[in-house]
Amino acid sequence: MNGGGLPGGTAWWWTQVTRLGEAQILLPAMALALVWLLRQPGGRPLAGVWLLATGVAVGITTISKVLFLGFAIGHAPLDFTGFSGHAMFAAALMPVLLRLALGPSSADGRRRVLILGYLLALAVAVSRVKVGAHSVSEVVTGFSLGAAASAAALRAGRWPALGLARWMPVVLLAWALVAVTGAPASRTHDAVTQLALALSGRPQTYQRWEMHRDHQRQQSPPALSLPALSLPALSTPALSLPTG
Repeated sequence: MNGGGLPGGTAWWWTQVTRLGEAQILLPAMALALVWLLRQPGGRPLAGVWLLATGVAVGITTISKVLFLGFAIGHAPLDFTGFSGHAMFAAALMPVLLRLALGPSSADGRRRVLILGYLLALAVAVSRVKVGAHSVSEVVTGFSLGAAASAAALRAGRWPALGLARWMPVVLLAWALVAVTGAPASRTHDAVTQLALALSGRPQTYQRWEMHRDHQRQQSPPALSLPALSLPALSTPALSLPTG
């Protein structure tokens, strides 16, 4: 799977969207939001559950990648090599960040903001398929894992009653724009790769094509080997011709 066949403009769009799921972009925004939450009455339960749930999701995602890269554990029929980290981070953080940034007071307003947050996270998940980074099964599981984390946080407790500082939406938007256009390439996958190699002792990581090759070999019927036939040696009787 790859995004090489996409039209130039479409390919550029998806490469920008996919960057919104990078840990180096989302985690600083989460840290800022956590600091604000911890300073608000009633914000500690939400901050704690959000941090814990996201940590669990990160751990599960990392373990799934290490198992594949280092120990060749995947699922070829679903083209699954591990949870998509971008999809997981987007679904775990974007809905809560938008809820905090926009801070609507009405129930209908909160519902719309959360829907927008999950739709943005879904766009990041789709972009991972479009750019050829993940299979459908990987983004579906990654998105679901992240959505479970954000849902746990959103149901953790009462939202702070104080209104959000008006500079928060501006800061988050500016951070997203600057990070997407100017941040260096993400090195998260490299770190997971090094961890997988260190734990497994493999000289190089297991690859997607190897998973499908091994699966194909397992599915192919074994070649039949027929026993070699040994035929008795034939001896031709010598002819004696009469003399004289």
